[in-house]
Amino acid sequence: MEANAHGKNRVVTLREVAEAAGVSTSTVSRVLDDRVPPSRSATAERVRAVADQLGYRRNTFASSLRRGHTATIGVLVPRLSDTVMALMFEAIGRAAHRLGYFTVVATTGDDPADEQQAAQTLLGRNVDGLIIASSRREDPLPRQLREQGLPHALVLRTDGVSPSSIGDDEAGGYLATRHLIDLGHTDIAVLSGPLFTSTATGRLAGAMKAVREAGITLDPDWIIESGFGIESGEDAGRRLVASSTRPTAVFAANDNLALGVMAAAHQRSLSVGEDLALVGYNDIPLAQRLPVPLTSVRTPFDQIAATALDLLFSSAAISDPIRRALPTLIPRRSSGPHKSPN
Repeated sequence: MEANAHGKNRVVTLREVAEAAGVSTSTVSRVLDDRVPPSRSATAERVRAVADQLGYRRNTFASSLRRGHTATIGVLVPRLSDTVMALMFEAIGRAAHRLGYFTVVATTGDDPADEQQAAQTLLGRNVDGLIIASSRREDPLPRQLREQGLPHALVLRTDGVSPSSIGDDEAGGYLATRHLIDLGHTDIAVLSGPLFTSTATGRLAGAMKAVREAGITLDPDWIIESGFGIESGEDAGRRLVASSTRPTAVFAANDNLALGVMAAAHQRSLSVGEDLALVGYNDIPLAQRLPVPLTSVRTPFDQIAATALDLLFSSAAISDPIRRALPTLIPRRSSGPHKSPN
């Protein structure tokens, strides 16, 4: 943009760039179209140099509207203060950028009404599709989007019907619990997270599969449903370690829950990795940097994000709507050798 006589900025047009470069307007439009690989011809280099000199800025929103799409994807997450949601959004942003799309995020909290409002706000801004990381299993939003024929995909969680890119939560829960069993533990507690989510139900199902295979019976009081936050982990951890008969190992269905258990153990002067074995889930960046590095099940966020975008725009989603990415167990000191309580 340039400043006029009154000091106000004005928009430089394609026609002005074309006149200054001595080419047609269509040539300028083609050269400056960032959706195609840049030409290295002398004409193209001259057009770009003139555009920079004049301060031309391409109005991608207007041009996208003329083509019937905006090259923008809306992403719904409960909150960005949740490390997993932030990591997921960043992964979606990277995958979208590779395809020439821009992402816009809206936070919804845990209220379905707020999620509905956020979705309508993004759709009102003509996003080309929605990626939803905040759906409960009984969430009405995916059903409504299906009925309206609006492109959408779920990530990390699924309602079992809409296109979904998720981790194989049952396999991850199995890996975590099998790891503890292989270390010799039979007194194992499981913090499942909220069972209105497919992640929690899947991870709990995997844990129970592992204990059944091993012929172990868990104390029902040691299978605790909770939120996914650190506070929930700390509250559950206090209940577990305060008992005269406590578990020797805990599988926490996400790393925040595991952090809370660590805090509760520390308050009771218990050493994680020695007095209490602990496994988390997702392998957030903090996990390996803790004073006692946390054993965790790694979620492949980038793979899940790339698959979600494929589902969003691919007809293959009709025949194969739910894709599962395999997680990986990352052993660290927190699940150290089995040691029975005194």
